[in-house]
Amino acid sequence: MSEKPNFIFFFPDQHRGDWMPYNEEVFKTFGMDKLPLKMPNLKKLMEKGVTFTNTISSSPLCAPARACLASGLRYKDCRVAGNYENYPIDQKTYYSVLKEYGYSVGSVGKLDLHKPTFYWGLNGWIPDLEKMGFTHVIDNEGKWDAIQSVIMERDDHGRKKRVKPTNFKPKGPYLKYLADNDLLIKHVNDFMKRFGKKNLNSDPTPLPEHAYCDNWLTNNAINMLREFPYDKPWHLVVNFTGPHDPWDVTKRMKKAWEDVSFSSPNKGNENKIEEEIKVRQNYAAMIENIDRNIGLILEEVERRGELDNTIIVYSSDHGEMLGDFENYGKTRPYRGSVKIPLVIAGPNVKKGIYSDALVELQDLTSTIIDYVGAKMPEAKDSLSLRHILEGNDNVHRKYQISALDLSKVGVKEWKMITDGEFKLVVEYGNAYRLYNLKDDPWENNDISKENPLILNKLLKELNLIYSNS
Repeated sequence: MSEKPNFIFFFPDQHRGDWMPYNEEVFKTFGMDKLPLKMPNLKKLMEKGVTFTNTISSSPLCAPARACLASGLRYKDCRVAGNYENYPIDQKTYYSVLKEYGYSVGSVGKLDLHKPTFYWGLNGWIPDLEKMGFTHVIDNEGKWDAIQSVIMERDDHGRKKRVKPTNFKPKGPYLKYLADNDLLIKHVNDFMKRFGKKNLNSDPTPLPEHAYCDNWLTNNAINMLREFPYDKPWHLVVNFTGPHDPWDVTKRMKKAWEDVSFSSPNKGNENKIEEEIKVRQNYAAMIENIDRNIGLILEEVERRGELDNTIIVYSSDHGEMLGDFENYGKTRPYRGSVKIPLVIAGPNVKKGIYSDALVELQDLTSTIIDYVGAKMPEAKDSLSLRHILEGNDNVHRKYQISALDLSKVGVKEWKMITDGEFKLVVEYGNAYRLYNLKDDPWENNDISKENPLILNKLLKELNLIYSNS
């Protein structure tokens, strides 16, 4: 067995940070009643480790967030502005540092480090992934990327044209699996009924349990663990596709949640409350299913006899608005979109601790590098959390920043900064917005006009930090 710790990083897509099995006191700070979530495996990890309740995404969009994590850089310098850009091959990743230090570096699920290419290799491997530092990969399609990759193609003149179902050609391993099991057309047709952010279709998927993407990729994770040699350390990131929209769940998952009640969204659409509650039931069902799969994967780590030497991380790339302010998806500077979960457990990590330290997603980069005993000076915006995980220190960042600039595709650029009490949103073309997170955790009331001194202080810090990042 290796003396260096192993790492297993559970990384679901679009899990908002206030939908976790927290205790009631934490929910009170969020202005919420305790949610009826079922995550027994994650709850055990929380009891064995540290739960961070104030973690935000570096940028609430798949490709930029994952680029920030890979590089240890804030959004401004990560060189992936949106989902239309690949991760630059010449930019260092923490995966490559682990490889240099003798690790087997694995990944299953949707990495989103080459998102716009729409080709993943039918076995989930393309050469660029090796250049990024991976030794073992089954990189599969995201939910909507999978559909788009088969229904559209370009003709000889570069024009997009619709593909007939009989001519669907998988570009990645998940749709190939569905095609091999005569489920591809059925799956695509089901997703086309769900298309659009305003589509709140919560009907169950026609797919059987074994073909549901998160269940399928969990089997890949277990098989990959079995391939790792015992005489060298390993790192495995499990990129679940849920609880990303659409709200597809299996019949089993649907049945378990159809009678569970949830509160309606914050300032949601009053004409769609019944539909929105059903969406929330499905969202909870996806989270519970991820938790179930986490248990299966950890059973394999235990079977290998390596659980005591494995650092376990649970987080997400960004959140999900889930109907708040009548919005779904991410890309917004609000809590539902920006706030993410974070739990870390493992050897020498304090047990059963809640921390309200201000954390940014890319801090996980230096945390992992720190535990390896390596160096990654390129990760200049990443601060290791080890001092909190092993000690009594709760001081981390004075300010958190998240940002997104999709002006290239017609969406306004914005930046946000918070000191944990006040939050400033700077959205280009709009007036500044300031919120008191202690009194107004839902960010409903703009207090910018009444508090110019606080606004100017945060604006000054934002400009200073952002310009130097």
